[in-house]
Amino acid sequence: MDSRAVARISLFAAMIAVLGLLPTFQLPVAGGVPITAQTLGVMLAGIVLGPRRGALAVLLLLFVVALGAPLLAGGRGGLGVFFAPSAGFLLGWVPGAFVTGVVMQRLAKAPVVAAALMAAIAGGILVVYGCGIVGLVIVAHMGALQAMLATAVFLPGDLMKAVAAAFLAKAAEQAYPAALGHRT
Repeated sequence: MDSRAVARISLFAAMIAVLGLLPTFQLPVAGGVPITAQTLGVMLAGIVLGPRRGALAVLLLLFVVALGAPLLAGGRGGLGVFFAPSAGFLLGWVPGAFVTGVVMQRLAKAPVVAAALMAAIAGGILVVYGCGIVGLVIVAHMGALQAMLATAVFLPGDLMKAVAAAFLAKAAEQAYPAALGHRT
């Protein structure tokens, strides 16, 4: 891996962390899992960096969080976050970014906005939600149906993030055509 790739991975890890500085909303119905902007960063990591590097950016962020850096929404950090109700969502960011990147690559011939939207929904919503639901069942001791219903409250906001990611991908491609070079 060259130094440019390492720099881009680090940049996206930092971007996801910065998105955690935006205000969060706590929903008691979802076991205390907050609504954050960080999933937008996860979606963009997969879209822009591709599957492997997008997942590495998320892993880098989660590693720094595990070391205790308060980089998650609400200033959370440390190993305890991986045992909280949001643990499934956090861990789901890694395969979520990977799947987002895979879908983006597979749709290389599709228009960028459509490809990025489909990729963000597949990886950034479906995969992350699947992991989040499993996490709620295990950590918050919810039933599967209860966890699915609790997770549904996040859907409108995450669909807006997926649309934003799609248009940001288009803007990135227009500003710097090689930004999405992994699609070929």
